[in-house]
Amino acid sequence: MTVTLNRRRFIAISAAALGLSVGAGIRGASAGTGTLHRWNGTALGARASILLHHPDAGRAQGLLDECVREIARLEAMFSIYRADSALSYLNRDGRLDGAPLDLIHLLGESRRFSRLSAGAFDISVQPLFALHARYRGAGEKPSAAEIDAARALVDYRQIEISTGRIAFARPGMALTLNGIAQGYITDRVAELLRARAMGEVLVNLGEVRGLGRHPSGRPWHVGLENPPGHDGTLRRIELNEDSPAVATSAAHGHWFGAPRGRFGAPRGRHHLLDPASGASAMRHASVSVCARDAMTADALSTALAILPLDRAADCLQAVAPATAYFTAWDGVRSVRHGQAV
Repeated sequence: MTVTLNRRRFIAISAAALGLSVGAGIRGASAGTGTLHRWNGTALGARASILLHHPDAGRAQGLLDECVREIARLEAMFSIYRADSALSYLNRDGRLDGAPLDLIHLLGESRRFSRLSAGAFDISVQPLFALHARYRGAGEKPSAAEIDAARALVDYRQIEISTGRIAFARPGMALTLNGIAQGYITDRVAELLRARAMGEVLVNLGEVRGLGRHPSGRPWHVGLENPPGHDGTLRRIELNEDSPAVATSAAHGHWFGAPRGRFGAPRGRHHLLDPASGASAMRHASVSVCARDAMTADALSTALAILPLDRAADCLQAVAPATAYFTAWDGVRSVRHGQAV
């Protein structure tokens, strides 16, 4: 079975990793002494799935239902696509009193990754995204003056966070959590299942995190897809105790209008925007990060998609153990590591 995610997520879970036949759509599949139960749905606009191994179908269904409720609870805070989310109220009003604790915590973590990446990761990039999204026709693009005006609203240091309150220091600012929220929700669901004594779990909510091992006894494996236009087999990586999570940021996840020319030529505008320039980052076609939790993998894959390759090691070392897999626009692959001391 191969799962292809929409938007910027391009992680495939191979059939060999799951022990299921290609195209399997049933909720439960036999695996050893128990059953591998599966939920399929969406989370923050991306296709999502949860796999858990349990001998009791009723208990497994109850756990999956609990996970779905947790996803819905967090999505009501973090979604930029819902007008009634806490994030949308914050973006509309420029402040949010009585802000939920999960949102305050996630904004604090976002600030940490912004500092770690010297601003390459910045959740206040939403004004730039909204600007580029207005120009989708052939040959259309924002003017330099428009980009400069939007860039003036991008600065994570201008997000004021206090007990129960979030506010913007500059009118017109707006946030997007699309580079970190999927990972955060993935971790929350994984930890919920861990607290319920579940030890054989694979959570894929746009980012992937495994608990324990595949029911067959081998580790969970994840296949990373090549960008469109590049041949070659999937890079297969193993999720282990030190790095049980993986996330991918890829330019081909979302284009503002159709990309020009072959994909291998870095032309056109895509959603991975460099806060410093206001333009689409063109250094890498895709970046995948394996880390100790999905939130870290999510945020760091976003940052490393923007930063030059020689900056990767320092960022990875700060969250070690972690590994980043880069694919260049010509298909050349490279790997960088952060080693635990």
